[in-house]
Amino acid sequence: MTPTTTPGLALRLALRGDLLDFTGAPEWGATESPVVRFRPDHWLLIEGGRIVGAQAEAPDSSWPRHDHSGQLILPGFIDTHVHSPQLDVIASYGTELLDWLDTYTFPAEQRYAEPAEAEAGAARFLDALLAHGTTSAVVFPTVHKASTEALFAAAQARGMRLITGKVLMDRNAPDGLRDDVTQAERDCVDLIDRWHGTGRLSYAVTVRFAPTSTPAQLAMAGALCRADESLYMHTHLAENRAEVQWVRELFPEARSYLDVYARAGLLHRRSVLAHGIWLDDEDRALLCRCGAQIAHSPSSNLFLGSGLFGWRAAERAGVHVSMATDVGGGTSLCQLCSLQDAYKVQALAGERLTAWKGLHAATLGAAESLLLADEIGSLEPGRMADVCVWDWASGPVARRRLSVARDLHEKVFAWMTLGDERNLVATYVAGLRVPV
Repeated sequence: MTPTTTPGLALRLALRGDLLDFTGAPEWGATESPVVRFRPDHWLLIEGGRIVGAQAEAPDSSWPRHDHSGQLILPGFIDTHVHSPQLDVIASYGTELLDWLDTYTFPAEQRYAEPAEAEAGAARFLDALLAHGTTSAVVFPTVHKASTEALFAAAQARGMRLITGKVLMDRNAPDGLRDDVTQAERDCVDLIDRWHGTGRLSYAVTVRFAPTSTPAQLAMAGALCRADESLYMHTHLAENRAEVQWVRELFPEARSYLDVYARAGLLHRRSVLAHGIWLDDEDRALLCRCGAQIAHSPSSNLFLGSGLFGWRAAERAGVHVSMATDVGGGTSLCQLCSLQDAYKVQALAGERLTAWKGLHAATLGAAESLLLADEIGSLEPGRMADVCVWDWASGPVARRRLSVARDLHEKVFAWMTLGDERNLVATYVAGLRVPV
């Protein structure tokens, strides 16, 4: 899947529809919020790949127009934790996290040692993201350098904002998926030199999780982060109780799972930590101090039986929370499905997640957490025109529910709860429409 117009072409485009985005962070539980910006039946103006404005009246004839009236236009979703090689194992039966890795994930990832498989998989994965309404992502490839190369190249060809990096694993992994500290460092440095900051691409120092890296490899990863503060760090944290116990056995000197990363110098403002279910108050205070974010992955947490994420506790502690699908542990690349499950997770914890809080965490909130709010996450002038057009309702049940909705939040919550990728009408990356 490639844009329908040559990337970089300075085109003008006007999209008509119901514009929805955020100007700030909604309060927990508030169904009416001043930071929700809803502009029904407006024109979104795009020039040179960026949003230049929005207006109620139709633009003049110099603007090519796409009329999506009666449909919803949002910033493209941002997925802050997802695995590119795991499309092959999505919806696999019967395991918790550690068995999942051994039974399904690692065999799938071994295939990416072949450059042709890595290239085909990268294209398949990114096209699937776009077809589910996600235009930016923080991605785990595999331990193989070729898989990272392929992912960067495919994202560059599609004009996408992508953050990724070679996975680091030098122990507790099968043959073909282990590296060593010296070679891994060489590979990372080469990939950083070639790809980091190229176009819309950024590099993430990507530690699989603490059990699959020796202390020496964790120290090397921390040194990379210290050498260049513009690098991201991406890993897993406290997803599963058996995993937490394993970390305790492997790192008895650490106060907690999170402390393992802190000791290695891996916690900073660009750190993305997936899951973060089994944390205590001291962990959350540390996350707040370093400015790291939790990539909440509710579909995966439910599917693998990992636990219920304490979103309210994280928010009260000042921790950034963004939304993630975690495919293949998650069962859909569509962030609407993740938000549906996020609502259920919070309901089980005695809380209620509003549409505003959820959608903010998948758009502007995620962009802010990644320090990319000047580029993605909203429909503000100057932002890249990564936008998606959605049907408000698909099918007679959803259409009936929409017709009796009493206010904007009820209408948007019904769309969020009943919708999925079948509601997606169009995806634009930097103002260029891609086939979906």
